[in-house]
Amino acid sequence: MSIGSEFKEFAMKGNVVDMAVGVIIGAAFGKIVSSLVGDVIMPPVGILIGGINFSDLAVKLGMDPKGAPVLLKYGSFLQTIFDFLIIAIVIFIMIRGINRLKKPPAAAADAPPPRQEVLLEQIRDALTRR
Repeated sequence: MSIGSEFKEFAMKGNVVDMAVGVIIGAAFGKIVSSLVGDVIMPPVGILIGGINFSDLAVKLGMDPKGAPVLLKYGSFLQTIFDFLIIAIVIFIMIRGINRLKKPPAAAADAPPPRQEVLLEQIRDALTRR
């Protein structure tokens, strides 16, 4: 089998195509959730905590050779952590809701065992009692 035909077989498997669709939808969903966090959730949170913009928090470490300040921007890191936590909570709530919408599979009623098995079990039980 040639490399080209092997690659074609690999690329056309359902799992690979499903994964590609999942990645594309995930990227689009990521933009939606990021907008939700940045544009809807964070402004009220900023008001509640007194208008602090975490992205502006930094510590000045010194000056670089060109004279520009060298900053340790820990506020940007904190903002990213808050974004991650909010995104994780939103995704958790959405997945939980989706899972509740799914109907549990109906449990198939166990069929009674054949008459022969019942008789054999009775014989076995009678022999063990002896």
